[in-house]
Amino acid sequence: MASIQAGQTDKSPQGQDEFDNPPKGPVGVHRGPKSLWIRALPYLIVILLAVVCGVGVWAGVSGFLPWQQQKPATTSQAIKKPSISRKSTSTPSKKAKEATPAPSSPVQEPSQTPSTPAPVIDKNTRVLIVNGTGVSGYAGSKRQILVNAGYGAVTASNPTGSLPSADVVWYQNEADRATAQDVAAQLGIARVEQLAEAGSPVEVVLMR
Repeated sequence: MASIQAGQTDKSPQGQDEFDNPPKGPVGVHRGPKSLWIRALPYLIVILLAVVCGVGVWAGVSGFLPWQQQKPATTSQAIKKPSISRKSTSTPSKKAKEATPAPSSPVQEPSQTPSTPAPVIDKNTRVLIVNGTGVSGYAGSKRQILVNAGYGAVTASNPTGSLPSADVVWYQNEADRATAQDVAAQLGIARVEQLAEAGSPVEVVLMR
């Protein structure tokens, strides 16, 4: 292949192109202008890293992370039971017991009810014995029993009116009640009654 001499025009049928006269200076791959997002991305990364570092430092100091939920305090921790002092429940000492005055018992006032006098047996009271049995001498035998007991005014007689159904000792006044009860006890009679119409302060009616 013949070499082309200097100063001679290349008369090859191919002709000249842009590679025959390369531009001066470095030649590289053509790059278009960068977008705003790509140019701002490094700054955003730096800001994000600064925020993460700041949060990490704050969490390390305070011991709390924002994504951690704080657990509510349990009932046993939130409500503290009051402590019971043993001194309040301790048994008081012997000196404290002695120092505490005993409650004074109320003074009982004397009863205002008048005392009832004891029943008095008056063996001088007149006693009438009525024989309702129809047996002769029966009233006299009972009279002797009372005389032997100390009665000094005892008389025996026959009935003059209506008679009771059983033996009875009547007395006219309440003051003769004790005497009538004693007469009934001496003669073995259980029935003692007050009768204002009795023929004597104490009247005995025999029906058996």
